[in-house]
Amino acid sequence: MCIILLCVLYYICVLYYICVLYYTCVLYYICVLYYIHVYYIILYYTCVLYYTCVLYYTCVLYYILYYIILYYTCVFLRRVNNEVCALVFSWCGWGINAFLFVHFYMAFLTPRWFYTRVLLGHALSWARAPAACLNFNCMLILLPVCRNLLSFLRGSIQPDRGSTAGPDITFHKLVAYMIAFHTAVHIVAHLFNFEYFMNAQLDRNETLLPFVLSEIGTNDNASYLNPIRTNETNNNPETLLGTIVMFTTVAGLTGVAITLALILIITSSTEVIRRSYFEVFWFTHHLFVIFFIGLVFHGFERIVRGQTLENLKVHDPENCSEHFEDWGRNGSDCPEPKFAGNPPMTWKWVVGPMFLYVCERLVRYYRSHQKVVITKVVMHPSRTLELQMKKKGFKMEVGQYVFIQCPSVSRLEWHPFTLTSAPEEDHFSAHIRIVGDWTEALYTACGGDQPEQQQAWTLPKIAIDGPFGTASEDAFQYEVVMLVGAGIGVTPFASLLKSVWYKRIQNHQDTFTKKIYFYWLCPETQAFEWFADLLQTLEKQMNEQNMSDFLSYNIYLTRWKDQEAAHFRVHHEAENDPITGLKQKTLYGKPNWDNEFTTIAASHPKTKVGVFLCGPPVLGKALAKQCRSHTEADVKFIFNKENF
Repeated sequence: MCIILLCVLYYICVLYYICVLYYTCVLYYICVLYYIHVYYIILYYTCVLYYTCVLYYTCVLYYILYYIILYYTCVFLRRVNNEVCALVFSWCGWGINAFLFVHFYMAFLTPRWFYTRVLLGHALSWARAPAACLNFNCMLILLPVCRNLLSFLRGSIQPDRGSTAGPDITFHKLVAYMIAFHTAVHIVAHLFNFEYFMNAQLDRNETLLPFVLSEIGTNDNASYLNPIRTNETNNNPETLLGTIVMFTTVAGLTGVAITLALILIITSSTEVIRRSYFEVFWFTHHLFVIFFIGLVFHGFERIVRGQTLENLKVHDPENCSEHFEDWGRNGSDCPEPKFAGNPPMTWKWVVGPMFLYVCERLVRYYRSHQKVVITKVVMHPSRTLELQMKKKGFKMEVGQYVFIQCPSVSRLEWHPFTLTSAPEEDHFSAHIRIVGDWTEALYTACGGDQPEQQQAWTLPKIAIDGPFGTASEDAFQYEVVMLVGAGIGVTPFASLLKSVWYKRIQNHQDTFTKKIYFYWLCPETQAFEWFADLLQTLEKQMNEQNMSDFLSYNIYLTRWKDQEAAHFRVHHEAENDPITGLKQKTLYGKPNWDNEFTTIAASHPKTKVGVFLCGPPVLGKALAKQCRSHTEADVKFIFNKENF
């Protein structure tokens, strides 16, 4: 119903805009043909201004409607395939970018920009078209990172399920790729434009139209066309001219700042840096503040100019360009052309998302001051820290994650961690591997390097932002579930396995999920230690309840030494596995996914099987391929990928 009302409102605005445009044109022609009083001329321009405002807010409403419709579409499509959501966002984003590019490319081929094209050629359109796309993408880039806003919207749409997962990270990356691409095109085109501007001014030949156009407005006249003035070319060598223009104009300074900020943000967002040096990724990403400030002021100087609409009525560029030597002379039908730049538009595109992001940061600041109590600290083997915490009003779902800040370590850093507790427990917990400077400092602050147990009042203060949803929440929608975790990617499934067990045993709830296939791929034996206790507890309880068939788990050791392999062969006949202590033996190598999917498909005909992965992209591609190849009329495999 909300979408229908928004659609009706949007089309009413469009119809209203068309009516305003029609009657404005009628009023204009009446004024021209019958020389109506000046007050009617003022009324005409008032209508033009009114029409412009209506057009602007109609466009704003359109883009809001576009984002809401995409979100509602994905809420529906996620029940079919989580990958389809990303494809919908991707294709819609590409389509709108293509439309904007073509539309604005053609817009700068109109007569108003005739003389600008004399100087710049098609490089003008190649610069302005990606600029329009940049406005659109910069409007969208902040929306996916407004975590609390999206969580609130999703919770209000589906209050029974809480905060559900969406393709936020995928969408954010897609928009970032488009910004990088259009920025590159925009920069290259303006480099050509600068060369053309400079050549037109340096080639001082009064018989050439480009030079004549460049000489217009030499006496500080605001109607100039060429931003490189005569005194700059006369007083400075050609080699210094580029530096002067770059660092003495608003467009040049902001352009350099925007480009440097964007390069640093992109290069620090690579997988290697984000995984190994999260602090670099986190702090460098905050250069977006410089990026958006520079973006807002980039067009304020109006360097790229076209013929004014008033001058265009008395000066036809296609005819008058043939007689440019007679411009402004007595008896000439061609007065000197007047030029002006378009008013800056970028701020209109980004002011809304910037306001939403400021509200988002205020919410995070408020949450950072809410009290969080650390009820228990567990030091697991292999330097894994478990924090059990409580917070007033905190509600979570399986597989969700939170951002954790420790002010005594760093007041600026927030790090994401998957919750490993179940919603049915009286606390929430996170397992933190000690792999970097921040986690090492947190480990020390919690007394990880001390032999004795720390008192509660000596533990550091913790701030929590979240929880936020992930794809694993949807596991309860499927009767049969495949959970695939690679390495530390097993953490969201710890919460899910606990919750399923609580629902079936302790709370005596008849869950829709009847069978779980759990796969854990890990490179070394030490990584199993912290998770083994949970699996042993589940295994014991399932045997006591005669439900050993409910959970089928397979643990794969993908890397091992020869001595370890020999030791495991000796103990292969033991009742429990020598690594995990479980009855189910650890397997070596990698799963034969084709055999696994074939077996599951044969065991569960006429069933939708939910496949959930938390692991590397390579494994995700392999599982997605298996889902497509084994999906048939009577059994369907639905692939869900969590960004971890």
